[in-house]
Amino acid sequence: MTRRLLTALAVLIATSLAMPSVGHAQSFKVEKFDIKGDGGTDYVAVESGTGRVFVSRGTHMMVVEGPTGKVLGDIMNTPGVHGAGIATKAGHGFTTNGGDSTVTMFDLKTLAVIKQIKVEVGGLDGIMYDEPDDKIILTNHSRPIGTLVALDPKTGDIVGKAELEDNAPEGAAADGKGHIFVNNEGKNTIQVIDVKTWKATASWPLDPCKGPTGIAYDKKSNRIFSGCNGTSVVVDASTGKVVANIKNGTRVDALGWDPSKKLIFIPNGGEGNVTVVRQDSPDKYTVVETVATFAGAKTITVDSKSHNAYLFQPERGAPPAPPAGAAPAADGRGRGRGAPGPIVASWFIVIKQ
Repeated sequence: MTRRLLTALAVLIATSLAMPSVGHAQSFKVEKFDIKGDGGTDYVAVESGTGRVFVSRGTHMMVVEGPTGKVLGDIMNTPGVHGAGIATKAGHGFTTNGGDSTVTMFDLKTLAVIKQIKVEVGGLDGIMYDEPDDKIILTNHSRPIGTLVALDPKTGDIVGKAELEDNAPEGAAADGKGHIFVNNEGKNTIQVIDVKTWKATASWPLDPCKGPTGIAYDKKSNRIFSGCNGTSVVVDASTGKVVANIKNGTRVDALGWDPSKKLIFIPNGGEGNVTVVRQDSPDKYTVVETVATFAGAKTITVDSKSHNAYLFQPERGAPPAPPAGAAPAADGRGRGRGAPGPIVASWFIVIKQ
């Protein structure tokens, strides 16, 4: 009997040791709020000090209380708006308006518009606040070549411009050492921009990444995270070498990073979920959970203080019936489609830990 007990105990201990550790287990709660309103969407941006989230809606920018989904305000007259850059220190926010090639500069406390800034290069799309260099950075799908434009967050003046190798630049991130990293969606590269000269100093291929969009930089590990369709990548910011691959979903258009939790959030619009990845070490990454959100939700922002992640996606009903006698859709593969269906709900999505 004693020998049998000892044998059973040995098997139990061996089995326990062989089981994967659950010390890093994650638990995420998803809440959805219908914030109403018209218009599609692109980027969302959070102001960590207040928890407010800026949600682009095509012709206006809604301001939402992140944890509750309560609508706090609306910034109007932002035609073709893509995103918001939040310069808390200066007390100013900025929106990229692709419809008329302007940037709306507004007061963060009152949301009152201060001025419209004309950006002649056109193609306005991505925007971020480069806190170390105290600049608002625009990444523009301008023609014939993409551009990066820097604004003074206090005055709104244009203070720098760099030409890029691709006319489809997407996200940008700064390292605080005088460099800005820009994802080029068309050429599958990261370009390095010197903030003193506003010149590109390097171009790094991101294979196996295809279509890099969202980007984040981790100061502690000196790593860049690039969100890509199917396989995202981690890059050594000193050498440009891809040091890790991350499997995720499709239609990725942004990326979130929580440095204190060491978690990357990759939104997969095609699958309607978010791939959450833990940084185990600078060159090792583990997918800890796939969190269901809503089909089409492909951009994300993470509040480094509350650790909440936010997404937004309108839900549309059935498209209107074509007029009597109208020609059928061209080939059933997306070409020749008519008007989209009406918006039946506007889902503001919160992922809480």
